[in-house]
Amino acid sequence: MLKVRVIPTLLWKEFGLVKGVGFNSWRRVGPVLPAVKVYNARDVDELILVDITATPEGRRPDHESVADFASACAVPLTVGGGIQDLDSIVTLLHAGADKVAINTAAYQNPKVVNQAAARFGAQCIVGSIDVLRHDDGRLSCFSHCGTVDTLRDPVAWARELTDRGAGEILLTSIDRDGTMSGYDMDLVQRVVHAVDVPVIASGGAGNYEHMLAVVRDAGASAVAAASVFHFTERTPAEAKRALSAGGIAVRQELSIF
Repeated sequence: MLKVRVIPTLLWKEFGLVKGVGFNSWRRVGPVLPAVKVYNARDVDELILVDITATPEGRRPDHESVADFASACAVPLTVGGGIQDLDSIVTLLHAGADKVAINTAAYQNPKVVNQAAARFGAQCIVGSIDVLRHDDGRLSCFSHCGTVDTLRDPVAWARELTDRGAGEILLTSIDRDGTMSGYDMDLVQRVVHAVDVPVIASGGAGNYEHMLAVVRDAGASAVAAASVFHFTERTPAEAKRALSAGGIAVRQELSIF
């Protein structure tokens, strides 16, 4: 049985980290490099770093900055934002990313997922799905950092991404993002039941019980969180202890720092 991972999410905008609500990332958190170094010492399993301005600005990933961040990162690093094609993925992996999270590019050219998985292996390719629950309850996938409705159903899209070779799904609820009101349990459960790869639940974590519930009751393989770690005193190490106390297998590692 795979052990459940606790993964802080870093939203990178221009010169630092930001966070907000519902993908409106307006609140500055601080510079990237110190945050990476702090998380190295906090028993995290992985880090997710997303450049949230690259795709809207139509530019490729800043591989030089990614190389700086990766060199200071002691845990697996997933990088997303600005990926346009296979060359973008090659550049990020050469810069030190362990995995890449593909979102907008997959809608524009789904074959990029096939190509990347064939070249680098499914374990390197994370299918990133941002989902909005509309007022009528309908779910749809959004691209371009949550600004363009693709009209795709998230369950069907998750199946297609994994069929094309994605080895993992990063599933983010746009309307829960930054609210700390809990994950979208129904959404996570639907996708978990539809695919045979790990699903990372993202968007809405506000306490350890939320994390325990989305793993225990919805079947998530990992929990990603940002606001709860940035703006409260809760920590990844304590999250892992809470999950373990709830009967969930987690990686227990002593800090090397």
